[in-house]
Amino acid sequence: MPVMNRQWILARRPVGDIAAGDLELRETPIPEPAEGEFLARTIYLSLDPTNRIWMSDQDQYMPPVNLGEVMRGGTLGVVERSRHPGFKPGDIVSGIGGWQDYALAQMAQKLPAHRSLPLPAYMSVMGMTGATAYFGLLDIGKPQTGETLVVSAAAGAVGSIVGQIGKLKGCHVVGIAGSDEKCRHVVRDFGFDVCLNYRNASFAQELTAACPRGIDIDFENVGGSIFDDILARINLKARIVLCGLIASYNAKTPVPGPYNFAQLLMKRAHLEGFIVSDYMRRMKEFWNEMGGWVDNGQIKYDVTIVRGLEQAPEALKLLFTGGNTGKLLLQLSDEP
Repeated sequence: MPVMNRQWILARRPVGDIAAGDLELRETPIPEPAEGEFLARTIYLSLDPTNRIWMSDQDQYMPPVNLGEVMRGGTLGVVERSRHPGFKPGDIVSGIGGWQDYALAQMAQKLPAHRSLPLPAYMSVMGMTGATAYFGLLDIGKPQTGETLVVSAAAGAVGSIVGQIGKLKGCHVVGIAGSDEKCRHVVRDFGFDVCLNYRNASFAQELTAACPRGIDIDFENVGGSIFDDILARINLKARIVLCGLIASYNAKTPVPGPYNFAQLLMKRAHLEGFIVSDYMRRMKEFWNEMGGWVDNGQIKYDVTIVRGLEQAPEALKLLFTGGNTGKLLLQLSDEP
């Protein structure tokens, strides 16, 4: 076992895109657990758009990461040493261990010893990603057979699962992605009815053609001009699930819009933002239903894995350049 623990520290708050010097890679001795604690070795680190929000000091749903602190991040790891009665060496646990090789914790979600899926699935379709898609679409979107569901960032971790749940509920599902290859992927492999490349000059016209009966549900992950194009086409009593606004996370100045905001009034639409942590008390419900869909092959998932803690800042940028499909994970060490 190594004696040093590598950690990415937030050195300064990014202005615009994350730049060299915003995060610093440091080494510190691996800590020893105190009574009631355990030490987990990180196997997988989740990289998410919210990492960029946590780096800022803007109003947000959790306190910002303080300068000088280990960068916050969701992790899946294995217990190496324990002085906690509920955890023993070899247990696989998920929590918020941060951007580091080893983390001390007093609590975490313990994965069952007998698992039917690869470990990355518990950081994607069976983790917070899948729960975001599940609760956001079903609780806020309330899909009905025959309705039109539009999903932005359709090839991403959440969007790809949202579209598949929409198909299970009988919706006409229109995805939006950033390349023709991603669009072919979500239609061919995830069963979307249509997928549109938002980079096409004719995107707005293509969106109208893909939604001949208008838009009943928008699962919004992006914001910006794409969101405006969607708002222009919503139906009466449309539901908008506001999951993310990644188009503006690296903005250096206040972002105007949406310019079609008045459509919410004219169409008496319902827009609701949500954070998946609000649904933690209902996770058993999610695990039971999603687990059945995955086991039956009704829901599939993608994972992009980058190897090495030192790659974390550059790997995070893939979320903003469209360089990943599905869930983006950083693998820090080998699985047991």
